[in-house]
Amino acid sequence: MTLENRIEAFVELGRQLKSLTPEDRQVWARMAQSRNPWFDEENVSSALNGITQMLEEQYLREWLYPYHLKQVTPKKVGVVMAGNIPMVGFHDFLSVLMSGHYLLAKLSSNDQPLMRRLADMLVGIEPAFANQFEFVEMLKDADAIIATGSDNTARYFEYYFAKRPHIIRKNRTSIGVLTGHEEADDLKALGEDFFRYYGLGCRNVSKVFVPEGYKFDKFFEANEHRSKVLDHHKYQNNYDYNKSILLVNRVPHFDNGFMLVHESENLVSPISVLFYETFSSLTDLREKLNAIKDKTQVIVSAHGWLEGSIPFGEAQCPMVWDYADGVDTMEFLLKL
Repeated sequence: MTLENRIEAFVELGRQLKSLTPEDRQVWARMAQSRNPWFDEENVSSALNGITQMLEEQYLREWLYPYHLKQVTPKKVGVVMAGNIPMVGFHDFLSVLMSGHYLLAKLSSNDQPLMRRLADMLVGIEPAFANQFEFVEMLKDADAIIATGSDNTARYFEYYFAKRPHIIRKNRTSIGVLTGHEEADDLKALGEDFFRYYGLGCRNVSKVFVPEGYKFDKFFEANEHRSKVLDHHKYQNNYDYNKSILLVNRVPHFDNGFMLVHESENLVSPISVLFYETFSSLTDLREKLNAIKDKTQVIVSAHGWLEGSIPFGEAQCPMVWDYADGVDTMEFLLKL
């Protein structure tokens, strides 16, 4: 296959995904929920929208242009895919196949049906891809590794794959910055960054930095419409549990009936909980953000006013050139 063949196939995959009817998306969601109850229809649909955006022809060509892709000597690239949000491993799937290497994909048990469905669609569009990847349980035959996991699993990956070229991704989370001057629409958009995928993704905001004396009333008011998250029994169980822990331990907190906010120096909050930390000045804020940059996936602020941040509401809308952990996957693949 030529590069042009690969591009055309993925562009057509994007078109087909975009044309899925609401009934089709319900079917995809039922498939996903058979393995993972968190993958409801709204979140599966959101993930599909994100993939269709990545596969817009203009964006694909803009992404690939700087690499001057040429024929590579195909290597077997093993990818350990995460399963915290629907089809989260798609970008690695796309990158390896677009580079011309052979993909050995170890799927998460939580996200097998959707990734297999995407792969089947791609082969239906371009049958030659059937000889470019396989789903495996073991990666002993891989020449290089891309793996995503927790800090604990990352230590195992780094030990086990030490002698092979690798990208090992660890725990990261995303941060919001508030000034107290945000409009209701800004705060509503920040709610999207917190609640989308029930907060399970590394691009979900789990902590905000706020000025001293900040009041969360307007944030709660702007997100009252999100109370339906309690319709999901697993979310409600998490909310009830975390609320009881805060009450038993007498931790000062704010509670709007479906979300808990409390002060903490920790970064990764439990489901239904948003941490916050205060800053006294812009210099203080920058120092605090710099101290945690290696643990931060994305920073969001109103309209992206803070340097290095993106606008509220866009944390879970990465473009195809937005690499996890800031590590250029395609550059890594082309050097193999």
